[in-house]
Amino acid sequence: MKSAEKLVPFVSVVLAVRNEAYWIVKALDAVAKQDYPRERLEVLIADGRSEDNTRELLDAFIFGRPNFRRIDNPGKIVACGLNAAIRQSKGEIIVRVDGHTLIEKDYISQCVKALEETGADNVGGRMNSTGSSWQSRALSLAASSPFGVGDAHFHYSSERLWVDTVYLGAWRRSTLIKHGLFDEELVRNQDDELNYRIRAGGGKILLIPEIRSQYFARATFGAAFSQYFQYGFWKVRVLQKHFRQMRPRQFIPGIFVAVLIGLSVSVLFVESAKVMLAVFTMIYLAGALAAAASLRSGFVSLVSLPAAFFILHTAYGLGFWAGLAAFSCRRTRRSCEVPRLES
Repeated sequence: MKSAEKLVPFVSVVLAVRNEAYWIVKALDAVAKQDYPRERLEVLIADGRSEDNTRELLDAFIFGRPNFRRIDNPGKIVACGLNAAIRQSKGEIIVRVDGHTLIEKDYISQCVKALEETGADNVGGRMNSTGSSWQSRALSLAASSPFGVGDAHFHYSSERLWVDTVYLGAWRRSTLIKHGLFDEELVRNQDDELNYRIRAGGGKILLIPEIRSQYFARATFGAAFSQYFQYGFWKVRVLQKHFRQMRPRQFIPGIFVAVLIGLSVSVLFVESAKVMLAVFTMIYLAGALAAAASLRSGFVSLVSLPAAFFILHTAYGLGFWAGLAAFSCRRTRRSCEVPRLES
């Protein structure tokens, strides 16, 4: 009679990393400590030709661990790396992990359980964000607030919900065969785009609070600005491909930036614009302070959180407008076929 361990699905964990020397050992150590049967698990790490010592640290970590494997990602971006890892994987279930994230010991077990019991096509947990500096802590709190990220439930919900997207994700191999892999045109938002295709094809995505991990936010406001600018920029390309799947929250930062810039310029020509700009600023600041107070994170956060909110909103909004300009000549449909996975 076969043991219970041999009956569980074979799982492939995939990571796409580049220049993650500070985090990579911590992230992989969390994967190595999973309670899932080791003989039913493989881990593939696609390195995007890192320019720091990420690759050396990877090789040192996987030495003596036959179920861990490093592969090359000449495309360098996340979508290319994940696709390369998935194509070389053999798991019945694919679980994505990020180099900036520490997963809980039962993360993989919870993903497999959810896929088997719920009928969902993609499952994932909440993005529990944290930080080590005052700026990263403020950014973490901002990204965990509805004021900061709208109705993106995977940032803050503690309830099991059917949603439009989740953090990271886990899929049956058959789901990726049916809907395709990550769109390699997208530098950012490739997970959102895949989830849009899954939903458009009749699939369902489930947020499971029991799937737990800890994400480490960017260390500085400047790094977060660059990150969220790219989110806004590449969201435009996703919009062109899947307009019906978009949500109001994804347009609000662009509108906010347009109004703010419009009023700021109008001040030079229209006297009443000064009052309108002052009122608009006060309303935004009041909302930011109310959101900060609702998080009950102390006096310092009442100062740092409004700044973090402003960084996230303006960066995303400016990126969105830059994306509209950059992609205005692109066709609304995909410029190339989404990569497929052979059965």
